Amino acid sequence: MECKVTWQGAGTMAFAAETGSGHQLQMDGPPDAGGKNSAARPMELLLAGTGGCSAFDVVLILQRARQAVSGCEVALTAERAEVEPKVFTKINLHFTVKGKDLDPGKVSRAVQLSHEKYCSATTMLAKMAEITYSIDVVEE
Repeated sequence: MECKVTWQGAGTMAFAAETGSGHQLQMDGPPDAGGKNSAARPMELLLAGTGGCSAFDVVLILQRARQAVSGCEVALTAERAEVEPKVFTKINLHFTVKGKDLDPGKVSRAVQLSHEKYCSATTMLAKMAEITYSIDVVEE
C-alpha cells in the first residue's frame, strides 16, 4: 500500500493526497494553526477510515450470511489526549444497520467479528485507545 501527500504551498496548511489506488483527497488544518478549514483534518480522516473499514466488514459479513442488508451507517465519536501527541484515547462506533428481516444476532456477530478479527483499523487503534461499539437494527 502506498500514498503520496503533497503540501499545497506557502501560506497554507493544505495537503493533497494521492492513494496507491489512484484516488485523491484533500486535507487542511484549522485557522488557528494556519489552515483555511477547506477540507477535513488528517485525524478526522483517520477516524473516517476506521468507520469505513469496520462498516465494510459488517456489510460483507451480513451479505455472505444472506441477510437483506440495505443500509449501514457508523457514527463515530472519539476523545483525544490533552497533550502532544494528541492520540485517540477512546473511540465509540455506533452502527445503524437497516434491512428486511435482519437477524439481530447475525448483525451483532458481524460487528463483533469486525472488531475481533477483520478490521485492521480498529485493531491498530486499540493498541492506544479504548474501542467500544453499539448497534441499532432498523427494519425497512
